[in-house]
Amino acid sequence: MSAFGTRLNRVEDRRLLTSGGVYVDDLRVPELRGAAYVTFVRSPVAHAVITRIDTSRARAHPGVVAVYTATDLTGLPAPQPFGRPAHGGGFFAELLLAGEKVRFVGEPVAVVLTDARYDGRDAAELVDVEYRRLPAVVGPAEALLDETLLFEEAGTNLTGQRDRDTYDDTVFDEADVVVEREIVNHRVACVPMEGRATAAVFDGTRLTVWHSSQNAQRCRSTLAESLGIPSEAIRVIVPDVGGGFGAKIGIDRDAIVVAWAAWRSGRAVRWAESRAENLVAMTQGRAQLNRIKLGGRRDGTITAYRLDVVQDAGAYPRTSTLAPVTCTMAPGVYDIPHVQSGYRVVVTNATPVNKYRGAGRPEATAAIERAVDLFAAEIGMDPAEVRRRNVIAADAFPFRSATGACYDSGEYGAALDRALGAAAYPRLRAEQAARRDNGCVKVLGIGMSVYVEMTGGGGETAKVTVDGKGQATVLTGSSTQGQGHHTAWAMLVEAELGIPVDRITVVHGDTDLIPKAVGTYSSRSLQLGGSAVHKAASDVRSQARRHAADLLGVRESDVTLDVGSGTWHVADDPGRFLTWGQVADHTGTASICADVEFASDRPTFPFGAHLSAVEVDTETGMVTVLRHVTVDDAGPILNPVLAEGQRHGGIAQGIAQVLFEEVRYDADGTPLNATLADYGAVAAADLPDFELEAGETPTDVNPLGVKGIGEAGTIGSIPAVQNAVIDALAHLGVRHIDMPMTPGRVWAAIREADAERRSPR
Repeated sequence: MSAFGTRLNRVEDRRLLTSGGVYVDDLRVPELRGAAYVTFVRSPVAHAVITRIDTSRARAHPGVVAVYTATDLTGLPAPQPFGRPAHGGGFFAELLLAGEKVRFVGEPVAVVLTDARYDGRDAAELVDVEYRRLPAVVGPAEALLDETLLFEEAGTNLTGQRDRDTYDDTVFDEADVVVEREIVNHRVACVPMEGRATAAVFDGTRLTVWHSSQNAQRCRSTLAESLGIPSEAIRVIVPDVGGGFGAKIGIDRDAIVVAWAAWRSGRAVRWAESRAENLVAMTQGRAQLNRIKLGGRRDGTITAYRLDVVQDAGAYPRTSTLAPVTCTMAPGVYDIPHVQSGYRVVVTNATPVNKYRGAGRPEATAAIERAVDLFAAEIGMDPAEVRRRNVIAADAFPFRSATGACYDSGEYGAALDRALGAAAYPRLRAEQAARRDNGCVKVLGIGMSVYVEMTGGGGETAKVTVDGKGQATVLTGSSTQGQGHHTAWAMLVEAELGIPVDRITVVHGDTDLIPKAVGTYSSRSLQLGGSAVHKAASDVRSQARRHAADLLGVRESDVTLDVGSGTWHVADDPGRFLTWGQVADHTGTASICADVEFASDRPTFPFGAHLSAVEVDTETGMVTVLRHVTVDDAGPILNPVLAEGQRHGGIAQGIAQVLFEEVRYDADGTPLNATLADYGAVAAADLPDFELEAGETPTDVNPLGVKGIGEAGTIGSIPAVQNAVIDALAHLGVRHIDMPMTPGRVWAAIREADAERRSPR
């Protein structure tokens, strides 16, 4: 029996939509009874030396339990640097609380514990912090100048670089046409529905932490390292999580301070950040400045490509993977003879940047797909035809890209043709021409992208147990933030063991129950976590066969499992059968259990093609997405309901980045849109119905043949929509518009192109 292709509604939704989820701030467990509430004192300035902190008035305020500053954290293990040693040997260390200097608005400098939740804000305002302001470094271009340094001991704002010394301009000499442009992949906020939240209690022996995270086990190891506590003395529990998108991988400095406060104060403590805190202090995404250079022949053949990346890390380099991943994925789906990619990472006086849906892959795809459109426009060829001529051939897989990635399987040209067919591409072009001929104010643009991304890699754990009641329990290392893991894992177990989905319990996010795990990120869950569950269920089935044979008094080879009914019986005598409960009881432990780890030696490479049709009002600059057609191929589809949900969310976030969302700072490093009244988070009314076409090209990397789907929609949609807006205005002389393509920015591009056309040569 195969579960693949079954449209099963999410089993977890009944609880979430009726009694509701239980998130960290909802917890009413006995251990947290009488917990103190944590409020952070955050810096209102982007770059300054702290000259004085006076907590006396706050400590004296009624209801205040404690006030802590960086001096109270003295004696903890030295923080591990997130970045590499800089030129000159310094490290870009991020302390748990800022002590001598602040480097972004929202950086925590003190923490207040109060008996009542809403007393915290009043008490925090009584903490007197004096700052000596310093010039702010805003944006990566300014950081590269090194005129103002965030870390003087480092001697530079550059935290790392790679491969830029290998650039060779001669590879472009054979090209008939070379296009080159600087493009911005701007900074965005993650904006999960549930912000960061943590609760903790220390009973004198053991620290228990409840945290909204994508991986409990990484939280535990980070806490142990940061607090100098043995891992076995820490338990981390992840309850329901209201979205993560990469920003909740592991545990960050704020939550570590909350856990430390419980250990230090002897009180249970809890913290749930406000939306205003979330928008300035939770890690943000993208923030790359890219220089693209592409050369090719006039017949449409691409011969050389260079991607030069400047990654804005924000105030502290929390991740070292974003820019390298962007460089690895630089050539995308194209078979280009010469590819060069390199990067620099710099610190700026802004919120730190970390992983956000796609984490380096959307940036690479946006760059190459813009470059292809620029090239197509320069040689006067249909952008679909340029792509068709340069994609990697279907019979070339496995394919080693010019940057060293080994693509497992793909049919890139077929995905493009399927998207074009589903969108009725010739008719769209005809409508576009008709609007232009008729002088319509609202013009039509058609944009496309063909993408490949990298997902998974590594391993994951699972434990499947069948008890004497014939019920199954799955302990999974994968941690859900709304993806539908409970449904997917139950489907896999039912397909292998014949136990109905409603008799299967799925548990995640508790380091006592699941001490070893990796967690959820990089679209890894089904291919690694699902493969582990499949492996564990298969092991349980093998064990059960032996016990069933013993009970029935026959050889193992004569026993079969009827998956439809979930019973074991003699192969030629279905009347002699056993239930799972009977077989489990026979073991002497009243259960059959398999505890496994599945490991993959390499990642998978999902792919697809997106086509977006947009309408642009040339008088106002307003962009409306009319249609968005996608082909997303992540291998065989287990449950279309879950896959479509992931695609919907990804596409929505991609469109939001192109048209609405941007974190902006003024020249002093002050955030300009730190509330949802000012930040353009997307809503359903902003989006069309998505037209989804599915491909199912399997991989040989895991036994399920699947790849990741969680980030594909974002990766494919961003360049498709951006290209569509520019295509709509190409006849007016517009060649490029950076994201976000707000009405003001689009209108300004139209006016600038018009002025250029009218100016005397």
